[in-house]
Amino acid sequence: MQRSFLDYLKVTLKGMAMGAADVVPGVSGGTIAFISGIYEELISTISGVNPALFTIWQEEGFAAMWKKLNGNFIVALFTGILISIFTVMRLANYLLENHPVLIWSFFFGLVLASIWFVAKQIPKWSLKVFLALIIGAAVAFYIVSLPPLSPNSSSLFLFFAGAIAVCAMILPGISGAFILVLLGAYKSVTEAAHDFDVKTLGVIALGAIFGLLTFSKILKWLFVHYSSITLAVLTGFIAGSLNKIWPWKEVLESAIYGDKEVVLREASVLPWNFQGDPQTLWALVLMLAGFLLIVILEVVATQNPQVPDAAN
Repeated sequence: MQRSFLDYLKVTLKGMAMGAADVVPGVSGGTIAFISGIYEELISTISGVNPALFTIWQEEGFAAMWKKLNGNFIVALFTGILISIFTVMRLANYLLENHPVLIWSFFFGLVLASIWFVAKQIPKWSLKVFLALIIGAAVAFYIVSLPPLSPNSSSLFLFFAGAIAVCAMILPGISGAFILVLLGAYKSVTEAAHDFDVKTLGVIALGAIFGLLTFSKILKWLFVHYSSITLAVLTGFIAGSLNKIWPWKEVLESAIYGDKEVVLREASVLPWNFQGDPQTLWALVLMLAGFLLIVILEVVATQNPQVPDAAN
């Protein structure tokens, strides 16, 4: 069954949501992909990129290769991501700077609901599955609590930083931007983007491509052979990341990278201990709105299931 133009438009809109999430420190585009129903297809499509595609192109033509690649899906999705990065990024930055409690409240509700959504996908619970969830939550909580490393701008380091960060971007619950901060590569990446340092950006891009192709194959293999445990670990990752996006924070340490302030260490506090206006009522309203958005997305996805162009 082929997708219609409207189906691809929906994929583009989901890509825009992923792009918006990726520009927010602490929120993962992988989480959005999961709750919008395209995560496994995304992983399967990326892992299907291999040299055999060129053989298909030579023997059967470009159309056959493009179908095997699931190229229309890739173009629709990444078009949405790019649109979001170059448009929604400004709005997201504005909201984070001027209304941080409210925007984090919305994302907290959204991610909280996604824990319930992903956990529902687990067909059968057992002790092993429950332990996998706990371990995933503990690992994610530990990662988002780590202090950042010292800045490093060597090419080899940036290659692996790009590989690790892009893995985090497709892993629900962990933000790629936050991983760059932890690794001490955030300053180098943002400066390279600002100065359009082609060499540095190229090294990071190569690392990202390597990480994306490698990690997607691992994830696909895990989904095929250990579906329940993999889903449990991903559920745990999302749950463990909640501390990072708790709306009321006390900043313990920050740094200025160019014209942007990046928080290095912070602590979660209760609304009544927050230094400033906690906006508790509106924060709770937006948490509920984020939660209900996931419920609505699930209803829409259930009524309009997405069918990939080809099995990968």
